[in-house]
Amino acid sequence: MNRSPNVLAGIDVLLESGAAPLKGLRVGLVTNHTGVTRRLESSIDRLLQAGVNLRALFGPEHGVRGDAQDGQAIGHSVDPRTGIPVYSLYGETRRPSSEMLEGLDALVCDIQDAGVRFYTYIYTMAYTLEAAAKHGLKYFVLDRPNPITGTRVEGAPIEAGISSFVGDYGLPFRYGLTLGELARCLNETRGWSADLEVIAMRGWRRNMWYDQTGLPWVMPSPNLPTLETAAVYPGAVLFEGTNVSEGRGTTRPFEIIGAPWIDAAALIEAARESLAAAGVQGAILRETHFIPTHGKHRGEACHGFQIHVLDRDRFEPVKAAVVLLKTIRDLFPGEFSWRASERPLWPVDLLAGTKALREMIDQGRPLEDVVERMTQGADAFAREREAYFLYP
Repeated sequence: MNRSPNVLAGIDVLLESGAAPLKGLRVGLVTNHTGVTRRLESSIDRLLQAGVNLRALFGPEHGVRGDAQDGQAIGHSVDPRTGIPVYSLYGETRRPSSEMLEGLDALVCDIQDAGVRFYTYIYTMAYTLEAAAKHGLKYFVLDRPNPITGTRVEGAPIEAGISSFVGDYGLPFRYGLTLGELARCLNETRGWSADLEVIAMRGWRRNMWYDQTGLPWVMPSPNLPTLETAAVYPGAVLFEGTNVSEGRGTTRPFEIIGAPWIDAAALIEAARESLAAAGVQGAILRETHFIPTHGKHRGEACHGFQIHVLDRDRFEPVKAAVVLLKTIRDLFPGEFSWRASERPLWPVDLLAGTKALREMIDQGRPLEDVVERMTQGADAFAREREAYFLYP
């Protein structure tokens, strides 16, 4: 492995200066358990030690300390270690109120994202950036690597009118930017004009996977335990919108897919043919059987496959997931269903960023048509995003 131990995240670069850009400012920190130095020290603790005047903490999904499961609402609190007020941005509100921002001069964001548009951390960053612009606050992003590289853009950009907290701003599934670069992009394209400063990493290159940075891996969320999971997540997340288990309740969420009613051997045979026909490379499927400890089909024996990525630079997770989703729907039409919701849009529509995926699969449209629809527009976004690059 070509590791580069000299990569420094934004927090480490900031601390090298003694946190000089934050001196004299009353600061609110948007962070969680991923906000750590390369020595795995909490950014909260290290900023306080550096003399930063931290007045408030703002927590995204999973909470400031990362102890809440996905989708779990979180209330406001006081951090027991520091006594600093903690405002939840994944509870009654997802945007900071004027009262929360009162008495602050700046917001600082230090969160490790996953490089995909349906990861809620990027919207917490975006909403707090927009709020900083409205309230005249300085905004800092302590940049971190895109764990699945900054070279690849995949999946159709989300359609207007489908926006939600798991998809917005016309982003494709995999957008190929760091959090700091994304902040620069949104600040300009959305016209927020916030007083934004990105504390850039040192030594990071766009083609780096996280395990090539020399930085220790910290699980961004409970169901993204490894970099291997992150490599398949950009597509496998679509299974959340179905009655097929996406592997929650196993040690390999999103890598393991299955349901009680699936004939695993028949599925593997059909899926391998479909993947080959679509030109998906870099991964193979292994028949597997599992019993989830929570989530869909809890306590039931499920049958399906595990995705083993052999060449992560060639593997296209979005295309692969679209192929696998259609294959399961075609093989088991009587058992497969889309997960329902009380919202006007189906959950899979929110994740896919369009109704077209669900509708085309239900209509039995040819595989190549579905794949083409779900990948169009990515190349245009890939070109447009280059204006916001901070790293070669």
